[in-house]
Amino acid sequence: MNKKILVTVSVMTSILSACSHDEHQNHHETLQFEVTNPFRKDSTLVKEYVSQIHAIQHIELRAMEKGYVQQTFVDEGQTVEQNQTMFKITPTLYQAELHKAQAQAKAAKIEYENTKALMEKNIVSPNELAIVKAEYETAVAEVELAQAHLDFTNIRAPFTGKLDRLEVRTGSLADEGELLTTLSDLSEMWVYFNVPESEYLDYMQNDTPIINTKVQLKLANDSIYPQQGIIDAVEADFDNHTGTIEMRASFPNSEELLRHGQTGNILIDVPYKNTLVIPQKATFQILDQTYVYVVDSENVVTPRHITIAAELPHVFIVEHGLDEKDTLLIEGLRRVHNGDHIDPIRISAQDALAALALEAE
Repeated sequence: MNKKILVTVSVMTSILSACSHDEHQNHHETLQFEVTNPFRKDSTLVKEYVSQIHAIQHIELRAMEKGYVQQTFVDEGQTVEQNQTMFKITPTLYQAELHKAQAQAKAAKIEYENTKALMEKNIVSPNELAIVKAEYETAVAEVELAQAHLDFTNIRAPFTGKLDRLEVRTGSLADEGELLTTLSDLSEMWVYFNVPESEYLDYMQNDTPIINTKVQLKLANDSIYPQQGIIDAVEADFDNHTGTIEMRASFPNSEELLRHGQTGNILIDVPYKNTLVIPQKATFQILDQTYVYVVDSENVVTPRHITIAAELPHVFIVEHGLDEKDTLLIEGLRRVHNGDHIDPIRISAQDALAALALEAE
């Protein structure tokens, strides 16, 4: 009986010892994780704003006088030069009005000269001459007005630019004020974008003024426009509905790649000097709050809330909650809990950042 008891105890002791050894080994393997430290570096954050692209001049060309379109000298999409004739409205009526006004002015001039001669002979009074002179000047003004009406039948380009769709064709009856086409000066483009109030304050309180800041333009196909622009205007008022203020950047457009009405995204480089940076993978979220696991001198992990100032590729810029002396857990965040002991594998900040770059490739 005693032999059986001794054998049983011996077997149980061996089993418990083996289990204890396996549990210790598994526990050791589970809690061996990489850690690193926050580090400081100069960083640049690229902020992106949805934008609308406008020609520096974009106008509607309308008929100044009513009449039939006698001739069309241009085509859609054509580049026209300043003062180039584009349309001719039937001028017959306005030519007749001009001839009539010229004849009346000629008669008024003769009347004025005769009256002036009579006044010099004291046959008529100076007041009569003044009345005749006023009538003559009125007739001259009527000639100028008729000439202006006739000139309005020739629609000329007010500046060099590119035509849009033609709204009328030869033979069309154009009413006074009717849209003929639109004209855009594409030599330079104005790109408008809206900035939230908080970011506007950051820009305006920065050491470098926002005006004349160099920017880039990302096009709809995600390519970057080859020429840089500068911010040259900030609107006076905020939009109370959106909490934003509109800014404008100007871009040269010698190749005419940009067209009026295009969309894109303005890219602004925002420098961050000597900021504290940590790997993004060292963080986790709880109810929209960001946390990290900090490892103390006894290798115990504790969660800590931090505030993120900005997000860069693979890393976060930390505003509050950490310093360079802290040790962060950078793997196994879902496998540890508050108060767990770990066996840390220390990785330098530079090696951790290099590893992140490799992982992203």
